[in-house]
Amino acid sequence: MKISDACNHKKSLSFEIFPPKKDSELKNIDATLDVLCELQPDFISVTFGAGGSLNCNRTIELAKKIKQNYHVEPVVHLTCLHYNRAEIDEFARILTAEGIQNVLALRGDRNPDLTEKDDFKHASDLISYLKPKGDFCFLGACYPECHPEEIRHLKEKVNAGAEVLLSQLFFDNTQFYRFVEDCRIADINVPIVPGIMPVINAAQIKRMITMCGASFPERFQKIIHKFEDNKAALFDAGMSYALSQIIDLLANDTDGIHLYTMNNPVVARRICEGIQHII
Repeated sequence: MKISDACNHKKSLSFEIFPPKKDSELKNIDATLDVLCELQPDFISVTFGAGGSLNCNRTIELAKKIKQNYHVEPVVHLTCLHYNRAEIDEFARILTAEGIQNVLALRGDRNPDLTEKDDFKHASDLISYLKPKGDFCFLGACYPECHPEEIRHLKEKVNAGAEVLLSQLFFDNTQFYRFVEDCRIADINVPIVPGIMPVINAAQIKRMITMCGASFPERFQKIIHKFEDNKAALFDAGMSYALSQIIDLLANDTDGIHLYTMNNPVVARRICEGIQHII
């Protein structure tokens, strides 16, 4: 099933997970998948590490497990900055052979330890290249707090063939609503699914905010400062904050919810229980 079919007809519920760093740990992710798939998401996206086929293999193995064992559609992240056409062709061949249709096309982060190739400079280049090579559904990443100039690049991504957009995490819903309005004005009319990450670890979330540039609303800051030294309290407060974001987003008719689970099934279950009669 193509994710665009689901997202164009309903409010989607989806999760993001990442492959374990060691092959031996792939089996241990079953406990997480048992919970996530019991919650009946429309899809589960699997992240992709740049810099070598081993990362790709773990991503594809996990995607296969989700599809074959749990009968949930996987979305495979695929970066391109550090790969040439021949390598991308091989990835496409493997995905097609495994019956995996849904690809989140990404440029990938720059890494001083990895050589950048010349074939793909942007995610839109990857989509344009792969579109005629298989029956894929392409998703694209978007950033609610991006510079207005980025809307033009996002339009190029959609014009290239991205059918659904998944947003980076954010903590201020007004930023997301403003971003969606700017996209619609720019004639970007594909589903835009907001990405939410519950705050359950203060140090981790501060790193994420630094990496992705998400703003740090005063209400959110107060929660972190008040409860960061009390793990249980921060978990409860962080989950409540995320639920309030999600309920507000759904009340404002967003196209669904994409939950960054950090491979934590307890988080996913708590969120889903809180919105089971809403979404």
